[in-house]
Amino acid sequence: MTHSSASSVPRRSVLRTMAVAAAAAGGATPAWNAPAVAATARTYALTIRHLDRAGRPTGSYETTVTGISGAGADEVVQPHDASGTTTVRLPKGRYLLSSSLTSGDGTDGTDWIVQPRLDLDRDTTVTVDARTTAPVDVRPPDRSARFLHSAMVVEVRHRGAERLVNLISSTANLRVAHLGPDAGAGSVKQWFDGYWTTEGADYALGYVFTGARALTGLTRHPAAKDLATMKVHGAALPGTAGTGSVDLQPSTGLTVGLSRALATPGTATYLVTPERGAWDLTYLAPRAPGGPSNRYAAEGVAVRAGRTTTHTFDNAVFGPGLTGGSGVVRDGDTLTVDVPLLMDGGGHVPSSPSYAEASTTLHRDGVLVGTRTGAPGQARFTLPPGRATYRITSTVRRSGAPGTATRVTVSWTFASGTTTGPVPVPVSVVRFAPALSSTGTAEAGTALRVPVTVQGGAANGRLRSSAVSVSVDGGASWKRVPVERGAVTIHNPGSGTGVSLRAELTDTGGRTLTQTLVDAYRTR
Repeated sequence: MTHSSASSVPRRSVLRTMAVAAAAAGGATPAWNAPAVAATARTYALTIRHLDRAGRPTGSYETTVTGISGAGADEVVQPHDASGTTTVRLPKGRYLLSSSLTSGDGTDGTDWIVQPRLDLDRDTTVTVDARTTAPVDVRPPDRSARFLHSAMVVEVRHRGAERLVNLISSTANLRVAHLGPDAGAGSVKQWFDGYWTTEGADYALGYVFTGARALTGLTRHPAAKDLATMKVHGAALPGTAGTGSVDLQPSTGLTVGLSRALATPGTATYLVTPERGAWDLTYLAPRAPGGPSNRYAAEGVAVRAGRTTTHTFDNAVFGPGLTGGSGVVRDGDTLTVDVPLLMDGGGHVPSSPSYAEASTTLHRDGVLVGTRTGAPGQARFTLPPGRATYRITSTVRRSGAPGTATRVTVSWTFASGTTTGPVPVPVSVVRFAPALSSTGTAEAGTALRVPVTVQGGAANGRLRSSAVSVSVDGGASWKRVPVERGAVTIHNPGSGTGVSLRAELTDTGGRTLTQTLVDAYRTR
């Protein structure tokens, strides 16, 4: 089954892309020579003849003509006549023509012919001939792999305008061809994304081409050494299991991706082509009883042939993180706090973290300004004008077994005055990254190395002092542990014990952080 469509919209998510393309193919509403345009611009007859692989006229086609420039720049038409020859009148301009032909029921595959440059300045006849196509012969090194689906996209740029046509197919028998004259050098960009599956891994093979012509055929038979490996680990809380899902797709360009279920704890393995660039991963964790769906994302994952990239989702140590912004911003006399408090151990931000209660409190020179409840680590306050010393304390409490970070508390102090625009407050957080099992546990009675990383204002040489402490009684008492070569060593207690972590630091500007993770992980 194949769908084609014309589009100038940006790339979308895996499932939305497929749905949009299918809808456009099956029920598009083209601009059939709008009377307003026809009344103001001279039109020309564009006749399109369609021939099948035997050279006979065929009515089994779907053709789209998309305006690029000139008076017809906004035109999108899908003319059709069962005889195989169809005529449509269009204003003068440059157009992009896309035509997919099938053999009736489509069992013999699809012929996709693209003309990136169709200059209409007189009555014109174009012949779309399936005999001109050549096969798309792309396949993974494992001959047992089963084909799932593919997408091919052609993007044409001309005089600042961009137009796209695409074809999505669920059969491997695809043939393609260029039609017409060359377009401008580098004005045609085309990419192919195909997906296969085996019992142990999925294949995602993508290739990008840029030039003056659309492709006529494509052959790629990558060897195993040419591919990069991406592993996705889905964790499960101690004593729980479920089924999540993983989506994989290229980071750039309109496309379709691959979605698969993942029983947790479990691992999905993908073999991908580095030639396609970076890849995006989306992980949907199993839904907790009565809780929301929790989605994580890792975007722009760089890969290299022969190398393995691993992402673990929904596993300890859960805690605060800074994902590019400062997390705290003062704009005039408005203070905004937006710091994820429950990033997973891999540094992924959850879309809907489960929690029992959350609050953020602000003090100014020791006097309470206010308390906000709701989403963890998110709040907004109106401040008195002028400079003062502030303390923000943000806490989230979760119910459940140790190993789920049952309470996370972050407290920052800093000096701030009225600003003339948005000014980041350089707060800091600390990330703990021990190697844990897929249920967030560590072996009892062993020494565990826990890497410690500072993010935010105190990073990059701006750290004045720091300390890390550990608790094995839920935070009732704490023991200082030295930080050596970027990590602390924790001597794990007996089985079934929650291990809590605390970090304290001061940066060179006098700002402080106290961060507490109760039940950061548990022993087994």
